[in-house]
Amino acid sequence: MSISQEFLDESPDVYLQLGSRRIPVTPGWHFGSRYPGDPARMAVYDFLPDALLKQVGNLSHFLGVLVIDKWMANADGRQAIYFRARLAAWAPAGGGAHPRRVGFVAQMIDQGYVFNGPHWQFSDSPVQGLAPRPAVYESVRSLDDFQPWLDQVIYLPEAVVDQAYKQIPPQWLNGDEAALEDLLARLLRRRKRVADLIAECKRARVNPFPNWI
Repeated sequence: MSISQEFLDESPDVYLQLGSRRIPVTPGWHFGSRYPGDPARMAVYDFLPDALLKQVGNLSHFLGVLVIDKWMANADGRQAIYFRARLAAWAPAGGGAHPRRVGFVAQMIDQGYVFNGPHWQFSDSPVQGLAPRPAVYESVRSLDDFQPWLDQVIYLPEAVVDQAYKQIPPQWLNGDEAALEDLLARLLRRRKRVADLIAECKRARVNPFPNWI
């Protein structure tokens, strides 16, 4: 979204929070995450107890996003928010849910440390990108449980990445075009490594896939 100086002048509550510091927003193009509903009517949570977590309608999305986090070398732990909504609108292919059935849904947030954040590196570690809640991985028995996301990454057409690159506002690149092109080339080359990177998670300090035989 493009933010004008006029909007900032009229909206003093718009700022970036870094620790205890308030950082003013500059005019121009910014990335904004869409709130999943009406903020006045929908409550959003950053934690659910395990009993509720196991009932999340799209819990399998934690497996899909791990594929992405491993591919893109997310150096942070996986974060998510939770909210109540009609499951047919959010669960995979409706999840077989009744059109009016309401339940908890997970939405993945905070991808700021893909490519190892500002370093634009692929630093791989078995613990990187994992969600801190073991319950989200209890269904994993093998690599097959990471389908169809695994094949979607492995066989992703290069044209998709090229099209995404062309949509980046030029102001965001600021002379880093060559470095970004190199980063994307390396990203494409590592598509076929993703399955191995997921399997290596079993060698983390605590195996996140206790039911993977």
